[in-house]
Amino acid sequence: MNLPTTLGELRKSEFSEQRLRTRRVKDELRDNLIARLRANEPVFQGIVGYDDTVVPQIVNAVLSRHNFILLGLRGQAKSRILRALTGLLDAHLPYVQGCEIHDNPYEPICRRCRTLIAEKGDATPIAYLTPDNRYVEKLATPDVTVADLVGDIDPIKAARGGLDLASELTIHYGLLPRANRGIFAINELPDLAGKIQVALFNIMQEGDVQIKGYPVRLNLDVALLFSANPEDYTARGKIVTPLKDRIGSEIRTHYAGTLEEGIAITQQEAWAERNGHALHVPQYIREIVEQIAFGAREDKRVDRRSGVSQRLPISTMENVISNAERRALRNGETTVVPRVGDIYSAMPSITGKLELEYEGELRGADTVVRDLIRLAVARTFDTYFKDANMQQITQWFDLGGQLKFSDTAPSAELLEGLKSIQGLAEKLNSVGVKAKDKAEVLVSAAEFLLEGLYAHKRIGRTEERVFTAPEKQRRIEKAPEREEFPGRGRRPYN
Repeated sequence: MNLPTTLGELRKSEFSEQRLRTRRVKDELRDNLIARLRANEPVFQGIVGYDDTVVPQIVNAVLSRHNFILLGLRGQAKSRILRALTGLLDAHLPYVQGCEIHDNPYEPICRRCRTLIAEKGDATPIAYLTPDNRYVEKLATPDVTVADLVGDIDPIKAARGGLDLASELTIHYGLLPRANRGIFAINELPDLAGKIQVALFNIMQEGDVQIKGYPVRLNLDVALLFSANPEDYTARGKIVTPLKDRIGSEIRTHYAGTLEEGIAITQQEAWAERNGHALHVPQYIREIVEQIAFGAREDKRVDRRSGVSQRLPISTMENVISNAERRALRNGETTVVPRVGDIYSAMPSITGKLELEYEGELRGADTVVRDLIRLAVARTFDTYFKDANMQQITQWFDLGGQLKFSDTAPSAELLEGLKSIQGLAEKLNSVGVKAKDKAEVLVSAAEFLLEGLYAHKRIGRTEERVFTAPEKQRRIEKAPEREEFPGRGRRPYN
């Protein structure tokens, strides 16, 4: 596509003066959204679980030409949604070449562009913005100043150009003017100091601001979007009432409502396509990882106000795959197949993402996470083996059978030990595993079954991952600790 390069060529093109003068950013978003709705196309790509809740509210806000705020706990795709709105912008938008605030060629607002067009007329050079160039994002922090957002007087410009400090040409524009004719997003809005919020809504509403006592009127064309955590209103700050009043829509986000939605998000976001061995992630592993997040959001030992981010299952899945990859590399296996033991190895991806209540702090993060994994395994086990008769397997352990499942042990070696457990191979059909499948797949499914029995306390397991009879497990747990007394040998505690 040959785009006009001068103002004269622009006047004769599809970018008519009438269209660019009257069609502001919010009109552009609205027009392109309407076209997408009429074509029955998805509004956002890669946003899962919001089709019936958040997305319709965003559609209404855009159709209403509102500035809006997304309220939600961490890890609820707020920033992703804001960035996805660039998909509703035109592919190309003409502006005066070299302009810091991307001035409309037909309606320039900065002194430099007005002077340039007056001098060059139809020969004024034209450049173009892509949708990505038209999105500006700022993370609000208490140290943000009016100069950062709006601008400041630049004495160096004044000195070099021999200009008076009151001249409009001495202004160094901030982020908001540089987002002119685009989208300006502020994350964690309550962290912004109150006086900065006042300056923000003033330029939003009236289009003017004072820069060091010099009044500047900027008729900016910007769609303003915000995000915030609801708890931040009391924990770190608040949104000043006049600014809150000028935000057209307040939209609440949420975590995945179903396990399937959570799995879809994790599968979409987790880095799983490694450039090494072939990878097979069993469905029950995906379900267990996702159940950990669901269980944590319900657990009284975890701070619900802080939330449990969707990044928890994403990071956990990546670590689970990495541990399985490490085992495959060390043992020369051709396929990477995660096991339940790999989830325990991925605990560092979980502990750092949980804010614990007092009770949880007393128990310790590792203990809480182990309980969450055990609960997740139990819930997932019930979906596959709820009505299965496991008596033959539990009897094998009751009669003294033991089986060690090291997370570094080769699958072929573990498979030999599993063959001695009567009835186990037949039960694996419930997870879609057949006797002819690879050893890595068989061992992963077998460990899931045994971990499920352990989670329901039908068999025991030691810290060294040795599956045993439940009575033996209890004896190990209840064994008295011993302390060394110099000169008196070893004595039990009283």
